[in-house]
Amino acid sequence: MPYPIEQKLVIAVASSALFDLKESDRVFRQEGEQAYRQYQEAHLHEPLGKGVAFPFVRRFLSINRKFPEKCPVEVVLLSRNSAITGKRVFHSIHHHGLGISRAAFLEGKSPYSYIPAFNASLFLSANESDVSRAIDYGYPAGTVLPSKVVDDEADQELRIAFDFDGVIADDASERVYKGGSLKDFQAHETSRSHIPHSPGPLADLFQKISHLQKLEDQAVADDPDYRRVLRTAIVTARNAPSHERVITTLEHWGVNANEVFFLGGMKKDRILNVLKPHMFFDDQRSHLESDAGDIPLVHIPFGVSNL
Repeated sequence: MPYPIEQKLVIAVASSALFDLKESDRVFRQEGEQAYRQYQEAHLHEPLGKGVAFPFVRRFLSINRKFPEKCPVEVVLLSRNSAITGKRVFHSIHHHGLGISRAAFLEGKSPYSYIPAFNASLFLSANESDVSRAIDYGYPAGTVLPSKVVDDEADQELRIAFDFDGVIADDASERVYKGGSLKDFQAHETSRSHIPHSPGPLADLFQKISHLQKLEDQAVADDPDYRRVLRTAIVTARNAPSHERVITTLEHWGVNANEVFFLGGMKKDRILNVLKPHMFFDDQRSHLESDAGDIPLVHIPFGVSNL
C-alpha cells in the first residue's frame, strides 16, 4: 500500500512541465482534439522527451531511495489530458523510471483546485493560466519557463534556489520598496529586523525541504560516507542592512539554507550560472534570466510585482 500522503512532502507536476510536449501541443492547436487523441495513440509506445522540470523531479524522487523506510517525498501528476490521452504520459513515466503512481486526469479542465487534495506544497506547470489561478486561490504554484534541458545523470545532487520576498516570504516589504525609495525600504527593514516575515507562497515547501535536510544531517552522523542529495540557496536582491530580517525569519521558522546570497541589485544570473540550480524560483520575470539558457527558471506570479 502507498504511504499516507499526509506524511510526505508532495510536489504536483503537470505533464507540460515534466515532458517535452511541443509536438503534441502543435497537433492539438493546429488539428484539434480528435487528431491529438489519434496522435497520442499512434505514438503510445514512443517515450516523451524530458521537459524542463524532469531533472528536478528525478532527483527529488531519489530521496526515497536514501530513506526507503520513510519514503518522505512524492510526486503527483496533475494533467489536463484525459485518461485515454494520458496513457502515453504514464508510459513515459515508466520508461524513464520515475516513481510516480498518483495522478489526476481532468480532460481539459485546469487541475489547480486539486492541489490541496493531494497535500501538495508546490504545483509546477508550463500553463501560466493554471498557475495564476492557483496563486489567486492561495495555492503554491509556479510557471516553468522554457529553457534547455540539462540532466547530467552523474550529478546526483539536487540544487534548489529561491528568491526571498514574494516567494519564501510574503510581499509586504516588497510593497514598501515599490512604493518608495531604496532608502525608505532599508529604514523599514532595519527598524523591523527583529520581526520575522509572514510566510510567502513557497514557505511551506522551503520549510519541509529544510526538515528533509535534517534527515540527511542524521544520515551523515550515522554514516560519514553518506552522500547528500539536497542543497538549498537563497538568492535575493537585498543587501545589508536589510539582510538581517531574512536571517531573523529563518531563525524564527527553525530552518536554514546552505547558501545565502545578498546581491544588492547585482544580476542574479551571475550567481545562478555558478550555482547551476535544478530549479530557481522568483516572483519577478526580470530576474529570471540565464545567458546560457540552461537554468530551469520558475515564475511565481504572486504579490505586488505581478499586479
